[in-house]
Amino acid sequence: MQLGADVSPEEAAALHEVLRDRAVVPVLQPVADVGTGEVVGVEALARGPAGPLAGPDRLFAAARAEGRLAELDDLCRRRAVEVAAEAGLAGPFALFVNVEPEAAPVVVTPGPATAELLDRGVRIVLELTERELAADPGRLLAFAGAARAEGFRIALDDVGAEPASLALMPFLRPEVVKLDLSLVQGRDPGEVAQIMSAVAAYAEQSDATVLAEGVESAEQLAVARGLGATLAQGWWVGVPRPAPELLAGLEPPPFPPRFRLEVPGPVPHSPFATVARSRTPRRAPKSLLVAVSRHLERQAAAQGDLAVVLAAFEDAVNLTTGARRRYRALAGTAAFVGVLGSGVVDEPERGVRGADLHADDPVRGEWDMVVVGPHFAAALVARDLEPDADPLDPDRDFDHVLTHDRALVLEVARSLMARVVPRSSRSATSTAPSSSEGVVSGGLS
Repeated sequence: MQLGADVSPEEAAALHEVLRDRAVVPVLQPVADVGTGEVVGVEALARGPAGPLAGPDRLFAAARAEGRLAELDDLCRRRAVEVAAEAGLAGPFALFVNVEPEAAPVVVTPGPATAELLDRGVRIVLELTERELAADPGRLLAFAGAARAEGFRIALDDVGAEPASLALMPFLRPEVVKLDLSLVQGRDPGEVAQIMSAVAAYAEQSDATVLAEGVESAEQLAVARGLGATLAQGWWVGVPRPAPELLAGLEPPPFPPRFRLEVPGPVPHSPFATVARSRTPRRAPKSLLVAVSRHLERQAAAQGDLAVVLAAFEDAVNLTTGARRRYRALAGTAAFVGVLGSGVVDEPERGVRGADLHADDPVRGEWDMVVVGPHFAAALVARDLEPDADPLDPDRDFDHVLTHDRALVLEVARSLMARVVPRSSRSATSTAPSSSEGVVSGGLS
């Protein structure tokens, strides 16, 4: 066996034993209402057996280095559900279960223990950390849609720790936003204000629940309230404990929080078709649309590291030297930059994510440009009326729509994001073995 760079032979052997013996022991930490102090849910936290991998940090680091992250993540989710079900967890409590983004499966099938909890009225919330969020957002969108179709909610963890979590939040559409613990534990007020503004905008538009992590004192609980959190988690609320011990002393909350459930819908056929359903296209030459696109690129640059930029160029030939230079510069500041078109490689420029469109993809006949930030959204969608003409001809005609309707822009952006492929260097995560008891393609028992 080839050992990972940071994994000792002792840790590699211990990891093998953990996976072989299913030796993950989840503990539960309470989640409470910030106003009443009533416990309304629990989060399952993975712990390894006594030894070199007892702590979750070393346990997951070893699995990642050994190429067994998906296998470990699958086991942790299974054990979390099993332990909660065995200990008698029932509604209206919520159960938060962690999912590593790079190991998130796409097929979601609830197993017996999960089905039992759902039948008891437990709201199971699958919690994605911000780590590696931008590595494969299209895959995470597919995972979230499949999970919601089975009745699960989605939480985005550590929001505010990295710009990508804020920028990609409207794409993932989490029902629960979990604020990074640094926001209540003394982070720079200017940074906190920026994050608070972005979260407040999202929560207002989506009716999401905001949960503050790392609350360890009454003063930090007050900060959590000020940040707009209605739920809190941390040692002030309660320390992690074995499931039977914690659940034995809990009374059902009289007014449990309402976690909305985002209803998954189909990926739109194409951006132009999506917008043309409700907006009347206009006709213009390429020269005018170039000017509009450059304007949107400047708006994206002004959004800084909270911007998501997606552009469809029809064909790689339209990704000129100048366009490559501009998008490479945007990738240096924006949270995510994606470029699509026939013949576009996975990473056409440093930091720019690419997608080669299939021959029958309708986006191959479109010129689309989308910019999304916490407080700015715009999309230019255009259909090529002269596909056989010289692609660089400035007088070529397009039917187009320019919209700043945020809901419509996000629908267009999600359509393009679903087509973006992961970086080749990040796509090699081992696949968890299938099981008759699986939930998330073998994820929750």
